[in-house]
Amino acid sequence: MRPAENTSLGPYTTFGVESRARFFSPFRDLTELTALIDWGVGYPLLVLGGGSNLLLVNDVDGLVLKNDIKGITELHEDNEYVYVKAGAGENWHRFVLYCIERNWSGLENLSLIPGSVGASPMQNIGAYGVEVEDLFWDLEAWHIHDRKLVTFTRSDCGFGYRESVFKRKYKDQFVILNVTYRLRKKPRFNTSYGAIEQELEQMGVKQLSVKAISDAVIRIRSSKLPDPKEIGNAGSFFKNPSVPVPVFEELKTRFPAIVGYPNAGGTVKLAAGWLIEQCGPQPGTSWKGFRRGDAGCHAKQALVLVNYGKATGKQIYDLSEDILQSVKLRFGVELEREVNVVCS
Repeated sequence: MRPAENTSLGPYTTFGVESRARFFSPFRDLTELTALIDWGVGYPLLVLGGGSNLLLVNDVDGLVLKNDIKGITELHEDNEYVYVKAGAGENWHRFVLYCIERNWSGLENLSLIPGSVGASPMQNIGAYGVEVEDLFWDLEAWHIHDRKLVTFTRSDCGFGYRESVFKRKYKDQFVILNVTYRLRKKPRFNTSYGAIEQELEQMGVKQLSVKAISDAVIRIRSSKLPDPKEIGNAGSFFKNPSVPVPVFEELKTRFPAIVGYPNAGGTVKLAAGWLIEQCGPQPGTSWKGFRRGDAGCHAKQALVLVNYGKATGKQIYDLSEDILQSVKLRFGVELEREVNVVCS
């Protein structure tokens, strides 16, 4: 099979910036994947999932493959758990809803996160007190160069805060084919994080259920975050940084309102959104709500950079760089991008 040439990648990323691939093709199974990789030997390779955590700065002079492996299978169950395997190309939120419809517990706090199932362990996505590593069982991935199928357990994945071995140690070496999650048959609810309890109260929920929590999370996220179908974005662009306790205490003396949460290991996690709000392009201004052409910082959430229409990847990247530098200058804290930036 021969890939298409000179294909626009805008429709395949939630930022929607214009970027073109020299060659492009979707794949629906391992046979198609290996055939395409063989065809593209010698070309740089980029594999897309849902395109929700990606910023393309330039055109891609190589082969871009879109993971379209679908299917959800209940592998087996025991007294406590059900083990569910999903193709890496499945839409994450649709997979979450599939599990909620069956009253399988664990994923409800991760509702409405954009992207694909395959990206979920790669990023160790998390929200409202739950991370993928809490529910992950294993995954199958294809080693591009060794041409072999490898199974990764939880310990193999090296999960951290928005991190896994697929982002650093094994970056660009594997293509994730499917992911299996272990979900509870008897729900255990997690409502203590963020505004979930308050939202449930406003909804008039008297009896907790996985669907009620999912609905609450959807309402909260919809009120705070722009819909990528309406405004191009990749969700949180920056990670929340952690600093040693003494550094936090020193910052607290200078900035009494600074927001921080205790971490294990003698560190404090800072709220990156708060840091960004306190900085701006000029003294006395804030990045929150700032717009430069069609590249901007969302008015309701400073962590979210947006494409209001025709921003280029470079314009969004340059804005992120300005934000990084301003936070470092004022607080001495280095932010790290959560979004994967592709510059070639």
